[in-house]
Amino acid sequence: MFKNKLKEFIKEGKAGIGTFVMCNSPDIVEVIALTGFDFIVIDTEHGPLSVESTQNLIRAAELRGITPITRVTECSETTILRSLDVGAHGIQVPQVNDRKTAEDVVRRAKYYPEGYRGIAMPRAANYGTVNPLDYFKIENEETMVVVHCENKIGLDNLEEIVEVPSIDVIFLGPFDMSQSLGIPGQVNHPLIEQAAERVLKVSKSAGKAAGIFVSTGEQAKLRREQGFQYITIGMDVTLFGIVCKNEIAKAKSN
Repeated sequence: MFKNKLKEFIKEGKAGIGTFVMCNSPDIVEVIALTGFDFIVIDTEHGPLSVESTQNLIRAAELRGITPITRVTECSETTILRSLDVGAHGIQVPQVNDRKTAEDVVRRAKYYPEGYRGIAMPRAANYGTVNPLDYFKIENEETMVVVHCENKIGLDNLEEIVEVPSIDVIFLGPFDMSQSLGIPGQVNHPLIEQAAERVLKVSKSAGKAAGIFVSTGEQAKLRREQGFQYITIGMDVTLFGIVCKNEIAKAKSN
């Protein structure tokens, strides 16, 4: 059982800054927290992480006071269930392109009356040491639901997706969106900026937060000023790679 600091942060109108984690390293998670990030997104979609390793990353995040969100591989009932049962404070779901999929995500992430998430007393329930009714209530209140808008179909259906209750964030994935729009990798293209403006406008009109992926702190600052509240800067491996590349270039310069 937990208090979702990031969810409260966003409700207050503030912007949370996070990064994706692909490495199975609790130490990396601790360092990310100590440097000032607000949340991590444990990436099981593109990374090699298992449910078991994810649980240990969540422990490290909670130890250092940073909010752990898990990006699941897809929106199946079992995948969402296991991600939350090991203690994730929220799920981030790729390719949510219509209202029905969004509704399915919420139903699988929440307990009655909002959904039908399978009942057990796992780590998320303090291993059965708490009152089950209290646990169900707190999980429904605190669990974040983040859905990706990363496909032209989802972008076109955005108005109906944001109508689904209990969705907290609409997250624009610029790279996948660029591919869907026929401009793969061109994340600075005007079409991507139009998509960003649309996600921001439609999300805000429905009382949802808008999220987006960026590559640098400068880009994050710009998006925060535009009104995005759930912003991820790169991922652990790319951030580490940039630092290594910069420092070795300095060391070998003439």
